[in-house]
Amino acid sequence: MDEKKLLKQLKLLKEKGEDMRLAADGWANDWQTLTAIILSARTRDETTIKVCKKLFSKYPTAKKFSRLNLKKIEKIIYPINFYRNKSKNILNCSRKILSEFGGKVPQDIEKLISLPGVGRKTANVFLAEKGKQEIGVDTHVNYISNYLGWVNSRNPKIVEQKLKEIFPRRRHKDINWILVQFGKTYTSRKEKNEILDKIKKVV
Repeated sequence: MDEKKLLKQLKLLKEKGEDMRLAADGWANDWQTLTAIILSARTRDETTIKVCKKLFSKYPTAKKFSRLNLKKIEKIIYPINFYRNKSKNILNCSRKILSEFGGKVPQDIEKLISLPGVGRKTANVFLAEKGKQEIGVDTHVNYISNYLGWVNSRNPKIVEQKLKEIFPRRRHKDINWILVQFGKTYTSRKEKNEILDKIKKVV
């Protein structure tokens, strides 16, 4: 696949997407960033950001947060989809960070995915936010990558591997946020596909 063409397409996706804050952006520490990413799964970024601002204003660190009971957490994060399950995950995740990692969020994928509530996508989004060259594959990345013919698989791990093969390493950390911002900009599938069809024709 022509690298020059891929980079042109990525540039167009960035230009066509609205610049917006995503759930992983702009938090005060690594624990807040990871917690926000966990909560953002299958929840609108706008909702996640609002809930996290409230949560982190009272409990800004894993240490303070880990003292809470489950009912208190559920009450705070209630607007988040699957809030009961996520309450357990972020509490257990915080406690494991404290007990096994000295209160510091690990910075490699294997240790990250050992944490409750952290799968490969969440870990990669976190690492990319920290400047590591990783690609978090969510529904936006999966859909757009397949539509543009970059990949031919719906399996997130295969999509991640293929994108890493065809894009230069220096751009890996940018792929998720560019494609997510583009995907969130166009809520109409028809409008989104019309723009993608034009981007597809770039040579």
